[in-house]
Amino acid sequence: MKKSIRAFAPATVANVSCGFDILGFAIDELGDQVEVSLKETPGLEVIHIAGDGGKLPYESEKNTCTVAIQAMLQALNYQGGMEISLYKGLPLGSGMGSSAASAAAALVAANALLGYPFDKKSLVNFAVEAERIACGAAHADNVAPSLLGGFVLIRDYHPLDVIKLPVPKGLFCTLLHPHLELNTADSRSVLRKQISLKDATIQSGNIAGLISGLYQADFGLISRSLKDVIAEPTRALLIPGFYELREAIQSIGALGSGISGSGPTIFVLSPSRKIAEEVEKIGRKVYQKVGLEVDIYISEINDKGAYVI
Repeated sequence: MKKSIRAFAPATVANVSCGFDILGFAIDELGDQVEVSLKETPGLEVIHIAGDGGKLPYESEKNTCTVAIQAMLQALNYQGGMEISLYKGLPLGSGMGSSAASAAAALVAANALLGYPFDKKSLVNFAVEAERIACGAAHADNVAPSLLGGFVLIRDYHPLDVIKLPVPKGLFCTLLHPHLELNTADSRSVLRKQISLKDATIQSGNIAGLISGLYQADFGLISRSLKDVIAEPTRALLIPGFYELREAIQSIGALGSGISGSGPTIFVLSPSRKIAEEVEKIGRKVYQKVGLEVDIYISEINDKGAYVI
């Protein structure tokens, strides 16, 4: 058994417009790395964090890496100890699943270190405990795709029922991350506590349409279904440039846009890399007018998920 293992977990787009807390997909290349080492004394200890600007906690009860690993170790009744080093590749408060990627990478590394007692789908149960610490809600629409890759549906939370969905060939995502931090808890606080029957019906139809579009590789159906009438109307007000970008990309063949997770990152799905690159050009112009710096990434859907390096 190795004494130290490092793992990588990718960034994710959660909600995917209509799928609030139940849909997400993984992004290529962007993500976090976590190294987990066995130690002689019991307990978990964060010994190093890089790339966070000094913002993340070292306390084991507050760090998503250690909270996730602790949940797994309790299930195993494991009494040993581990040291954790976290290398952030994702900006905090970005809406790209930063806390989820840390937890997913930590779990994959710790699971491998112990000889793979769990498969990756089972690790989702432990990762959601880290999300509870990070943002106050044990949601899996970031951690599940970060662990499993591809598009993922969270059919139910009690008990957790995770379903991996097909990814149509040629589907690309452009991520636009304006330089502002939007806390997940704050973004959740603006959501309506109740919705109308009409909105629930519209949202249900769009979720069903999006999933059907993925199975049928029907880009037109995917495009028609990328509409959110529940979270987006209030959250979009917190994101400068959101509606300007949506209007600007309508004529170039992009499938649709939405808020990545709780924002401020915006995702745009496209049926080709060429169109995804056009979105990037338009996005830079939009944010130049808005007066914000923006980081833009183009990616195919990552179907691999988290893995040992």
